[in-house]
Order: sequence, then C-alpha cells, then structure tokens
Amino acid sequence: MIIDRYLSREILRPFAVGLGLLVLVFVGFSLARQLSFAAAGQVDLFTALKLVALNTLVTLEILLPSALFFSVLAALGKLYRDAEMNALFAAGVSPMRVMESVFKFAVIFAIITGVISIAGRPWAFRESYRLEAQAAAEFDLRKMATGEFVTMGNSDYVFIADGLDLEQGIHEGVFLQKLHRGGERSELIYAESAALPMLNPNEPFTAQFFRGFHYLLDNRETLDVTTEFETLTIRLPATEAQERYRRKAESMQALALSGDPKDTAEYQWRLTTPLATLLLALIAAPLARSNPREPRTRSFFIAITTYIGLFSLTSMVKTWIEQERIGAFPGLWGGYALFLILLVLLLYPPRLRRRPPRDATAKA
Repeated sequence: MIIDRYLSREILRPFAVGLGLLVLVFVGFSLARQLSFAAAGQVDLFTALKLVALNTLVTLEILLPSALFFSVLAALGKLYRDAEMNALFAAGVSPMRVMESVFKFAVIFAIITGVISIAGRPWAFRESYRLEAQAAAEFDLRKMATGEFVTMGNSDYVFIADGLDLEQGIHEGVFLQKLHRGGERSELIYAESAALPMLNPNEPFTAQFFRGFHYLLDNRETLDVTTEFETLTIRLPATEAQERYRRKAESMQALALSGDPKDTAEYQWRLTTPLATLLLALIAAPLARSNPREPRTRSFFIAITTYIGLFSLTSMVKTWIEQERIGAFPGLWGGYALFLILLVLLLYPPRLRRRPPRDATAKA
C-alpha cells in the first residue's frame, strides 16, 4: 500500500498539470471558434459556452489517456534518473510490483474514460447536435428572410420567400425549384406559406408547404404534371456530417444491433477506449527505464513513436472497418492485440544467446 500511494502521488502530479494544460488549450481553441460563430450571429453566447463544455467532455476520452501516458513516463523517468527506483529495487520492490501499482492507478482512469466514451460521448453529441440544429434553424430563418435564393440543406432545392413570420417560423409567398435527371425535368412548388426544415439527428430534414401548387415539368415538352395541395412535405437528404453526428449520438444498444459497418466501428471504438487507456499507461512504465543521469532523448523518442503509433493504428483500423476492408473480428481488438504483444516484449525482452568468440571455436 505504501508503494502504491507513493507511486500514485508521483504520477498524479504531472497528470494533473498535463491534463489541465491539454484541457486549457482545447477550451481556448474551441472557445475562439464558437465565439467567432457568435460574433457572426449564428449562435448566442450562452449556446456557444455550452457547446464548448460539451465538446470538452467528448475530447476527454482522448485527453485522459494521453495525459496518463505522459505522466507515467515523466514520473517513473524522474525516479529512474534520481536513482530512487534503484533504491526501491534494492529494498526488495520488483519491477512487476511497480507495474502493479501503475496498473491499479490506471484502472481508475480507464473506468472514467470508459464511462465518458460509452455514456458521456453519445449524450454530449446529442446535446451538441440539438443546440447546433436550433442555432442553424434560427440563422437560416434570418438568412432566408432577405429574399435571396438559398439552397436548402444538402439538396438541389432552391428556395426563396417573400416574407417571414419569425416567431412562428413560417415563410410566406414561397417558391421552390429543383432540376431532375440532368435537367430533363424541373420541379416547381409555389405555396402561400412554408415551415423551415426541422432538424433532428435521427431523421432527414423535412420542409412543409401549405396551400399551393406543385408542378413537375418535362423540359422535352412531352408530359407535365400539375397538383394542387393543402399540405406538401419535402424530405431532404442528410449530409455526411449529419450521418456522423447521428452515429456518434446513438446508444450502445442501437450500435450493437446495427449491421452497418460504420456503426460497428463506432461501437468498437467506444468499447476499446478504456483498454487504450490501460495499455498506454502500462507501456509507458517500461519505456521510462533509464540509468541514473542518463539522457532520455532516445527513450522519449520511442515513447512518442509508440503513442502516435497506437492512435494512428486504431484510427486506421476503424476506417478499414467502416470501409468493410476488415470484419468486426478481429476489428479494433486486433490492433490492441499488437500493442499487448509490444507490452509483453518490453517487460520480457527476448535474450539473444551470445555466439562464442572465433578463437574459441577454432581451438575447439
């Protein structure tokens, strides 16, 4: 217990400083971005601050493992340089006992990261999407009120309105146009009023038109269709960004039951984030080894390469799962298996048998 408390305290100091700096940098960057949107009138100040907080929560699933990796590396490296680790070994503390203390410390943050990734991440994305959707809807209301032609969503529909009831969100004197089949057919809608598309992360955009006419014109002058309506609903396709948002906002149960490879990749990413946290901390422990007063340039370079390699490999495997280049198994588990092998090799490096000198061989 004394060893656990001592090592945990040594690791916690750089961890708190490192995590604080990483969060501060991210909050500063995110705040500058959101305030630029607020200055442009796209969001209000309170919404901008809420979006910064939600984005920071999501980013913690990356910042926590990163801060833990470098704090273990820095803390144990300092103990090796100051010969304190040699003193512990001389007192009977084995390297595996040090690994056990690091493991116990890392498990706590692996659990926290898992909770953020599995529960906090989808909730934060749902809230972010809702706030951004509301802000986008209000901004588009003002933009469409100018009487200019505006493209609706991720579609070929071009929209213009004569007037706007901002409180009701209803446009008046609406005209809509869309070209079909390479310009062979044109779709025209004229309505007395229309409601702005309702933004929902789980549904396509929808726009409703009231009391008007729908024209489907054949530009080859063969067949035109005219329809009078009381209510007409147009569904607009979701953008790729909205699809990614939907996936990130889905519950674990929905992702697990989905057969979409992109949903599978998102599901495995959330499940394996605690494993990444634990592996990074454990790998940092043997990488911190050095002799007293020995320069740490070489070991630090190897540690940085390992850190970048883990996140690069997992991101690449996640992309391959989305593209169906590899299956759900081994999936991301296969990538982490490689780093588990690396951990074993770092703890138990293979010993090459030394060849006898040539002179001894010749005499024999």
